[in-house]
Amino acid sequence: MTGTLKVVGLGPGDAALLTPQAYEALRQADVIVGYTLYVSLVPEELKAGKDIIATGMMGEMARCSGALDSALEGRNTAIVCSGDPGIYAMAGLVFELIEERGDAAKDVDVEIIAGIPALSAAAALLGAPLMHDFASVSLSDLLTPWEVIEKRLGCAAEGDFVVVLYNPKSKKRDWQLPRALEIIAASRAMDTPVGIVRQANRAEQAVISTTLGTFNPADVDMLSIIIIGNSSTRMIGGHMVTPRGYMAKYR
Repeated sequence: MTGTLKVVGLGPGDAALLTPQAYEALRQADVIVGYTLYVSLVPEELKAGKDIIATGMMGEMARCSGALDSALEGRNTAIVCSGDPGIYAMAGLVFELIEERGDAAKDVDVEIIAGIPALSAAAALLGAPLMHDFASVSLSDLLTPWEVIEKRLGCAAEGDFVVVLYNPKSKKRDWQLPRALEIIAASRAMDTPVGIVRQANRAEQAVISTTLGTFNPADVDMLSIIIIGNSSTRMIGGHMVTPRGYMAKYR
């Protein structure tokens, strides 16, 4: 019989932010699959006595294929993702691999277990910067052509969206972030509030409030989320806030 395949969002990384649904899915799993760093975020009591399949960076295809193979062998399998599995994570790839295998995988019981996304964790630490419309853009051009990313950044900036930047920088990708800031600055004032959150809700957490004009790319790494305010975003008591419009309407 075919086992289950659950794609589980771990949230930001703190066990306190692991949802009860995600906890139960991991408790019931016979096999846990994931990127080495994310597997390390799974509470130890949930890994005890289970088969663990962990792979390094760039191993997404192997991880998802291995998890699918495990489920097809009849084992209850959980593949773990940081944040939410449907946001820049593994949920979509799992479905694509099932589609590719056709009838051989059509009976796999797949369930996506939502997790607290990184942008929500970052926003909470900064204040309330996502109270109005926002756009999320990944600066990684490994899977998306840079020309497409630039177009999306320009449209988001011109539309006065709050802009959330995922995957802003890595050792091999150090020019994309300055270029992204340049594109956004063409439609934003230099005193626009910007928040940087590194490793939200983990031991090495860092939260920085700055502006578009004083932004320092050295404060950013691959594990950072950047939130750039819109024309109405302002600082209130040290917190980054984008008003929804309640005060203007009711006061």
